[in-house]
Amino acid sequence: MSFTIGLIRVLTLKDEELLNIHGRIIETMFPDMKVISRCIEDQPKGIYNQESEEIAKPKILKLAKEFEKEGIKAVIVSCAADPAVREARKELKIPIIGAGSAVASLALAYGSRIGVLNLTEDTPKIVRRILGPHLVAEERPEGVRNALDLMTEWGKAAAKDALNNLLRQDVDVIVLACTGYSTIGFAKTVREMTEVPVVDPVIAAGIVTLNILKQKEI
Repeated sequence: MSFTIGLIRVLTLKDEELLNIHGRIIETMFPDMKVISRCIEDQPKGIYNQESEEIAKPKILKLAKEFEKEGIKAVIVSCAADPAVREARKELKIPIIGAGSAVASLALAYGSRIGVLNLTEDTPKIVRRILGPHLVAEERPEGVRNALDLMTEWGKAAAKDALNNLLRQDVDVIVLACTGYSTIGFAKTVREMTEVPVVDPVIAAGIVTLNILKQKEI
């Protein structure tokens, strides 16, 4: 059985290829799912702090409601902070999956000493809450201020430096706590640099979504 799901990007994108990249990752990994991607308006730098998250929440909720009206089976909010996920779950009947809670939950299946690679600030609250005492280290790339910076060559280099700092802290799992890392394929870079397992937030969200939808069919 095939499932059509909606995916919300929290970065305003006009480039169709960039808009659909997270959806393509999920469709490639999970052929049972077809993904329709949409982005919120007027946030060209995405979500990068508490203020930008609060501004984004009503926009995310609006898109989630539109997806439900169109008969979409589930919605993924492709952001590790899970913005508006709690609010959407209260108002909508379809499953709402946040990339942050998905990646944190999956990481606990891999190990107990988890290192988190963030984007600009501390580990997202939802990720920290789920990991609890298993969160033993957190790093972020120096100088990176938003997801656009992460797409640059110097941003990728800074992410590698931050990863090396994590690896020095005896972690047994690495969580990528920003879906911008999915955009640049950073999980592959991690695997080239270390044998420590890495959990990608977009793939984690796909795993959780497919599991929820298949469970409903039993």
